[in-house]
Amino acid sequence: MRVFVTGASGSIGSVVVPELIAAGHEVLGLVRSDAAATAVAAAGGTPLRGDLTDLDSLRAGATQADGVINLAFSNDWSNLEQGIDEEARAVQTLAAALAGSGKPFVHAGLTPMMPGHTSTEEDPNTTNGPVGGRGRTSDVVASLAAQGVRSSVVRLPRSVHQRGSQYGFCSVLIAAAQKTGVSAYVGDGTQRWPAVNRRDAAALFRIALEDAAPGTVLHAVADEGDTMRSLAETIGGVLAVPVESVPPERFGVIGRVFALDMPSSSELTRERFDWQPTHPSLIDDLAAGGYPAPG
Repeated sequence: MRVFVTGASGSIGSVVVPELIAAGHEVLGLVRSDAAATAVAAAGGTPLRGDLTDLDSLRAGATQADGVINLAFSNDWSNLEQGIDEEARAVQTLAAALAGSGKPFVHAGLTPMMPGHTSTEEDPNTTNGPVGGRGRTSDVVASLAAQGVRSSVVRLPRSVHQRGSQYGFCSVLIAAAQKTGVSAYVGDGTQRWPAVNRRDAAALFRIALEDAAPGTVLHAVADEGDTMRSLAETIGGVLAVPVESVPPERFGVIGRVFALDMPSSSELTRERFDWQPTHPSLIDDLAAGGYPAPG
């Protein structure tokens, strides 16, 4: 099928696009720049200029395609609320374009935070707190099943990684350690972060596009939960800097999320879709070093 992918040149989109093409699909990729257009074309896709705030480009992409995978998010942690609002408006636009079509619509959500237990695919989205708006948007996507859209949500953990380039939330820890000379964790560091290698995540987005029933929730989780302290210690070992506890405020608004325990399981996803992560773990990728140079 012809698939419209937002965020096609981003950290996840750049592996989802070749995954789709290798499986025989065509890709129409939303891009914001000439460099992004070149990258999508080099991967075998067709670029479409625009971004999440360009609602006309979203409508055009959705109407030209047989299915949509929505991966784009601003990731500007200094302006989180704006990014959440942009995502919500984009989803509303894509939903209107797809209503009644029967086309698949796969959206990148977040694994929920469930105090006291490891979250599963059957738990509700987190709809309060600093990223609660993203959970509400995922609820909207799931509800499109009642409007003639084969919608599904692939919930991503806080660290989608690949050594040498991407580390998800751990990228914040790496950058802070490179800048300050201290590898920091919040509180006592026992709070757990789930993770997935981005190549394993890309395979699950393709599977959801091809096979997920309307309203399905999938978890792209390989590692159920590494403690924040173990992550900081691994980073500190690679960079040869001390490891210390810091208050959440040291990381700005996102520090409130860093303080939370948020382990997550993908057992149901593995059973239902025969998805098996095969690429290196987050700890393995962090221990390998080769981090990007400080910005």
